[in-house]
Amino acid sequence: MDVPVVALGIKDVTDPALEGLAGKVQYFPLGQLSKPIAALKAAGVRRAVMVGKVQHVSLFGGVMPDLRAIKVMASLKDKRTDTILRAVADEFAKDGIELLSSATFLSHLLVPEGPLTRRRPSPAELADMRLGWAAAKAVAGFDIGQTVVVGQGAVVAVEAMEGTDAAMLRARDLARSHGQEAVLTVVKVAKPRQDLRFDIPVLGLDTLQVCAEAGVRALAVEARATIIFDKDEFLRQADGQGLAILGVPAGGLEPT
Repeated sequence: MDVPVVALGIKDVTDPALEGLAGKVQYFPLGQLSKPIAALKAAGVRRAVMVGKVQHVSLFGGVMPDLRAIKVMASLKDKRTDTILRAVADEFAKDGIELLSSATFLSHLLVPEGPLTRRRPSPAELADMRLGWAAAKAVAGFDIGQTVVVGQGAVVAVEAMEGTDAAMLRARDLARSHGQEAVLTVVKVAKPRQDLRFDIPVLGLDTLQVCAEAGVRALAVEARATIIFDKDEFLRQADGQGLAILGVPAGGLEPT
């Protein structure tokens, strides 16, 4: 099905390569609401999809809010990711623009349940996945982060604003600081009551590079709620690295 696309981007955040796929891209500073909404309405857009990533740490700089955004931010009870993005979605809806699930055109990239790689997790890795799953779901419930790094039966690092890659590298550094080479398991989950319009967990080829640098040997992700970009190549490279990747149902792993 061919769908005409009207593409908007964020200055200094959106990859210019998007122009080769979507044609002309209109760019706006991070924090603007009025002009992007007006651009979509002028093009007759009534449904939109959010894609890509903006670091939550941008709250501390790089945001140029317009008057509408200032009013929205002032009305929020907190500045958690979900709180901000739901408020943005509400502003779009006020102007007749419905935000769809970010997976609307990407359902074929959603992770299925079960092993995704040739190597299966070892019993020790499965135990770390169970521990990490419980911890990650608790942290995600507070909209702090969605990733936990586990090693040898202990939670080593928890993702917050710095993002998944930085959490993995921090876990590696902690292990090395005690004279051990990192052998880590990463667990990445969706939030409880995950709003599929934004902040869906995503893996890509750059994730594999960081896994190699950080000493990650196993990876558990939530099935049907995680997207893998370049999926075939991702799994080919994961097999080459000897990674064990498991798609876990929303209820978690069965106890031993």
